[in-house]
Amino acid sequence: MATMLVVARGEEAKAPDNAAAGPSRAGHIVAVPLPITGSADLQIQRTIDQILEELPADGPRPVLILEFRPRPGTQGEGSQLERAKALARYLVSAKLSRVRTVAWLPKSVRGHAVLPVLACEEIVMHPDAEIGDAGHDEALIDPDAESDYKFIAEQRLTIPVAIVRGLLDKQLAVSKVETLDGVRYVLADELEQLKQKSAVKSITTVKDPGQPASFSGRDLRLKYGFVSHLASDRQELAAALKLPADAVEDDPSLGRNWRPVLVRLDGPIGTDKVNFIVRTLMQRLQVGDVNFVCLEIDSAGGSLHDSVRLAQYLAELNSADVRTVAYIPRQARGDAALIAVACDHLVMGPDALIGGPGEINLDPDPGASEALQLTVKQLAASRERTWSLPLALVNPQVSVFRYVHVSDQRVGYFSADELSEQHEPNEWKKASELPMRDGLKGTVADEVHLARFLANNLDELKLIYHLESEPERLHANWAHLLIEQLARPEISFFLLFIAFFTLMFELMTPGVGVPGFVSAVCFLLFFWANVLHGTAGTLEIVLFVAGILFVAVELFAMPGFGVFGIGGILMVIASVILASQTFVIPRNVYQLEQLPRSLMMVTAAGAGVMISLAVFRRYLHKAPIVNRMLLQPPQGDALNELNRRESLASFEHLLHKRGTTVTPLTPAGKARFGDDYVDVVSDGEFLPPDASVY
Repeated sequence: MATMLVVARGEEAKAPDNAAAGPSRAGHIVAVPLPITGSADLQIQRTIDQILEELPADGPRPVLILEFRPRPGTQGEGSQLERAKALARYLVSAKLSRVRTVAWLPKSVRGHAVLPVLACEEIVMHPDAEIGDAGHDEALIDPDAESDYKFIAEQRLTIPVAIVRGLLDKQLAVSKVETLDGVRYVLADELEQLKQKSAVKSITTVKDPGQPASFSGRDLRLKYGFVSHLASDRQELAAALKLPADAVEDDPSLGRNWRPVLVRLDGPIGTDKVNFIVRTLMQRLQVGDVNFVCLEIDSAGGSLHDSVRLAQYLAELNSADVRTVAYIPRQARGDAALIAVACDHLVMGPDALIGGPGEINLDPDPGASEALQLTVKQLAASRERTWSLPLALVNPQVSVFRYVHVSDQRVGYFSADELSEQHEPNEWKKASELPMRDGLKGTVADEVHLARFLANNLDELKLIYHLESEPERLHANWAHLLIEQLARPEISFFLLFIAFFTLMFELMTPGVGVPGFVSAVCFLLFFWANVLHGTAGTLEIVLFVAGILFVAVELFAMPGFGVFGIGGILMVIASVILASQTFVIPRNVYQLEQLPRSLMMVTAAGAGVMISLAVFRRYLHKAPIVNRMLLQPPQGDALNELNRRESLASFEHLLHKRGTTVTPLTPAGKARFGDDYVDVVSDGEFLPPDASVY
């Protein structure tokens, strides 16, 4: 896969909230993906050259931060010595004298990637990160390699030459010697010479022979003083270097030759959607023709498990290989917010909403809340962010407050638990609570540095990231596209209307015909689309089928209007409502807003029934073909003669007698009472032949 660089730029005094007191120094950050192979060193040099070209002629000396990023699960081993040496020599060249170079190690680094770290003027490390074992990839240390390390160490003297040589060659022993002239670090052969020339006060072993040397950031800072600062994340890095917060943020203005793709995630989140996105991205990233993924989200969540699964996949992607950007034009409510914050960058519309009530409610069980908090912590750690804001977006029980650091006036947003995890938590002064119960608008998310940029549309996003080509849209196959269209509320309304309209026609005509087939197809499309869309499941299908069966029992087995008929109708209505939403009973603001859409589906069903009855009674007997299956009402002279005969006829002798239908009553037809055949009309029911009547 092609190597990518991530570059950021911070302007002087641009972020007053997070800047230290006094004027801020300009800063730039360049990601160094590890291992350093191929043409990685040349790409890094070209990027730094571009930064140098844009520097002002005067002003304070800017800070150039090189962030060394090992691939997940590695420590940068596998770097090629020639490529690492070329980058290191570039960093110590006179050309770089215009900037102050700082190596930032948030993770452990070993192998020849150590060499360009030593080439920086200053080193900042995570307390638990380690640096060392530079000769990890070499079975035998070449004298030329030893010469290269010695040369770089002598140029910077960030770490003593003896320790640098010990980092490379595990066979060497390194000692710390305290003499009358000060402290020196020497190899074994140098130690004997030093004993003969100077009075030695104490000798401490730094590295034993035969073991690879590796030092933690905490030891290098507190024990040896070779590291200038310790920083657990970018926020602490900016504070340590007295830089504005955006100086350590990836800046797209210096982007490379992006090969972008666009993936839409809309509607309820479910297993099928997440599987499609993960599978498609894995295939494209394996091919290597994509290095920029824009995930356009317009969703209110729907499945916490699937949202976490997609968020974890995105968080595990190496940002040195692919830039992930979540774009929210309208909403990413509920668990969908986790997917957004798992990306490298979050871009929102000014009025878009992230977090707050969504399709599902969080499980109130304390164990589930703790598991969610642990998951969000891991996601935030992978992006080097605080975890309180992302957690509060999906858990309304979490309160987040604005804090100001007493010494350098940095601003942070923490929950009580995260505040206790901070270094010297008493140094943070509580200012105010951040209202997050209903989510955050784009403008607010931008103010609290949760959103990286604001964009009204995709065209503005393309300008921000300098996308020269239109992003390729990754679509599902025709079946998925059809599902998305059929699940739209207006299409679902139409399907239900036609389904119930034709169902009533089928029930009012003998046999099984075209109306029954059309009705079955419409019902099938409605439930199929909503099942795959994530709003319907087994429960809704069982309710619908059982409801239809109960209504059929009431019509054909036990004529009347009793418990089976009423119960069946209620079950059908319940199935339609539940198939249009992911919840059973609305329990938050968003669900209350979605309930009218579900009731609209019931309106469609009722309209289909009522209109079909009206059409049947008024026009159906005149329709071609269908009129042959129905008794035609008398007209003209026949109607007048029938009225005259019925006015003279008396049917009092049939009162309270039972008979059987001779023809279907739809609702008119003929029935036999003893030897008499009489034209009859039912009281609204549709009865088959040989049905008992009264």
